[in-house]
Amino acid sequence: MINSFSMRNTLKPLALAVTAALVLQGCAIPDIQTRDAQVALPSNYQSSLSSEHVKIDWNEWFEDPHLIELIDTALANNQEVAMMLQRINMAANEVYAREGEYLPSVSAGAEAETGKVGEYTRDGAVEEQLHIREDKDFPDPLANLRLGLNASWELDVWHKLRDASKVASLEYLASIESRQFFITEMVAEVAKTYYELLALDNHLSNLDATIALQKNVLNTIQKLKQFGRSSSLPVARFNAEVNKNLSERYIVQQEIVETENKLNLLLGRAPQHIERDADQLMSAKLHKPAAGVPSELLSNRSDIREAELELAAAKLNISVAKANFYPSFALHAGVGLEAFDAKYLFNTPESVAYSLSGDIFAPLINRRAIEAQYKDASAAQIQAAYEYEYTIVRAVSEVSSGLSKLDNLNNSFALKSRQIEALDQSVDVANKLFASARGEYLEVLLAQRESLEAKNALIDTRKDQLTALVELYQSLGGGWKEAISEKANSAGIDKSTG
Repeated sequence: MINSFSMRNTLKPLALAVTAALVLQGCAIPDIQTRDAQVALPSNYQSSLSSEHVKIDWNEWFEDPHLIELIDTALANNQEVAMMLQRINMAANEVYAREGEYLPSVSAGAEAETGKVGEYTRDGAVEEQLHIREDKDFPDPLANLRLGLNASWELDVWHKLRDASKVASLEYLASIESRQFFITEMVAEVAKTYYELLALDNHLSNLDATIALQKNVLNTIQKLKQFGRSSSLPVARFNAEVNKNLSERYIVQQEIVETENKLNLLLGRAPQHIERDADQLMSAKLHKPAAGVPSELLSNRSDIREAELELAAAKLNISVAKANFYPSFALHAGVGLEAFDAKYLFNTPESVAYSLSGDIFAPLINRRAIEAQYKDASAAQIQAAYEYEYTIVRAVSEVSSGLSKLDNLNNSFALKSRQIEALDQSVDVANKLFASARGEYLEVLLAQRESLEAKNALIDTRKDQLTALVELYQSLGGGWKEAISEKANSAGIDKSTG
């Protein structure tokens, strides 16, 4: 028989060998690369706009009550916003689950089992010699009843579980920023689509006015023809022009229907008429916002904040993956009542049973999955750094382009307005000359056609101006941040997620 002294001598070198193996495998960690985000922001934008701090109140910017109502409806009904809210809830649940992983796990339960061992076995021979009490044999078959608590706790020595919880928290915050960025884009899309709808209404009105003017000229030509002062050629040419514009009118009407349906889709509702005032397009006040400085984009734009959080999570995730190379430590404990018969289950202290154990495990051979996960974490961190840099550069580029676009559109609108004034005068003069038989009908036709095209171009320029302002507020990141939170909260959405 092996005595206790020889057993200790046998286990001691085995324990030392296991400890050495665990330490060595923790040191054999492959080298990886990481990247720090490197972005040099300019000190100012090259623009005539003010560099004061950006603070925009969307309720003051959107003065059109119909548009404000549409935005409120979109915030409350848009299905994509609702889906993103559920993604945020899922991310919050992941944080909750991760926080629970580094806390002890305790469970309670009851067990019941029965079994019979062979008589000519070690266990059978032992049971044959046992007696519960004097003159009371050991039961056969043998039952076992257990009622108690079990606990297990993985010791977070390398901060693997805590870091994983922090990663989940950062990803949760990133999902909030992602939703905020989406809402900003959605509100901008609602505004741009609304202005597109107003522009189409103005195009339709412009066509109607031109058609009415051309019909008046056609009546004049027909009267002149009766007195022999004109031929049938001008009548045919003007009839053709009227029919061309009437045909264009149907095309514009179809575009209005499609744009209304597009807007209703953003609002999360079935196709229906959009209440609006077409005159708001040309009469709306054009604000000249403060552009701020590029460094403000880091805190104002949700997509930059999201990329920053994703980068922080990716850095921390490397530590989580690295901890997989190190040994894991766990404690297990149990306490309860145990007996082979229910009538003995509560006989204490005889029926009291408990256990306490600890273990340490680490991978020694075939660690490819762990190495691959570690290298994936490295690649994800480098990718997140590039994405963060790209997001910042893109944001500065969008603001710079938006500022330039706004300045050029303002100058273009002023010149087009002067062009239309001159064309209106030419139409009036051409009509008078033709009515007095001192002008050609082609001059009238050409002047009206140029006036129609110029007014359509002015309408499009005005729409582009309003759209450029919306895009600028969007690219500055401040356009409706505070107002969105209030609107989302009134629609039953937690303000912290907006």
